Amino acid sequence: MRIVVNGEEREVISSLSVEKYIESLGLSLKRVVVEYNGEVLSKEKWKETVLKEGDKLEIVHFVGGG
Repeated sequence: MRIVVNGEEREVISSLSVEKYIESLGLSLKRVVVEYNGEVLSKEKWKETVLKEGDKLEIVHFVGGG
């Protein structure tokens, strides 16, 4: 199945939740904001939102530093 992540087409397995996809990228769930098909997706909905063919994600990962 193909989705678009941050403007790049990606191949992912079917029935993958947004939360599981973010984890597969090795990102901390606490430091990520996700836009799903043009709308900011609350963290409460990450587990229940299953990716579908053609979905578009924008993932912003915050890093600390100083």
